[in-house]
Amino acid sequence: MIFDTQEQKIYHARHMSTRIVIDTRDFVNFTRSLHGKIKLNECIRLKDYLADSQGNLEYIINGILDRNDKPMLQVSIKGELNLNCQRCLGKLLHELNLKSTLFLVENEKELSYLDEDESVEGILATPDMDIIELIEDEIILNLPFSPRHKENDCSTKKLTDNYTAEKKRPFAALLELKKLH
Repeated sequence: MIFDTQEQKIYHARHMSTRIVIDTRDFVNFTRSLHGKIKLNECIRLKDYLADSQGNLEYIINGILDRNDKPMLQVSIKGELNLNCQRCLGKLLHELNLKSTLFLVENEKELSYLDEDESVEGILATPDMDIIELIEDEIILNLPFSPRHKENDCSTKKLTDNYTAEKKRPFAALLELKKLH
């Protein structure tokens, strides 16, 4: 549903079964806002990073001008993801609470200039930006490089403890056999 009145400049998406596309320049110039929920199973590129596609993500995207009238998108994404632990390959719950500010630039030259400053993120202003792709990009860029459970929570810790116990008593199994005869 899109509201175009001056009093209510909000895009609201309840069911994300269809893609939402915005004109980034228009979105910022009219200081629009977009919020809603996305089902994780709709995030095609994100699936490769997840243990499963269960759950939803909540997002808010605001188009604003900074103090110097530079166009920006403020992106906020919250939710929970199940990642794969790199130690035990089991599910690892990852709390997501991202807040990004993305400067809109008109061409690749401006984008490469922004890339030199690591404290600033930029994206190309386009007339057809797909919101789900934007959200997926932000999540993928902010995922841990090698997600792992805390050492005591990981199932490999239990396997290591069992192996260590057996290693300390290598003939324990033989002792049990001897008791049977």
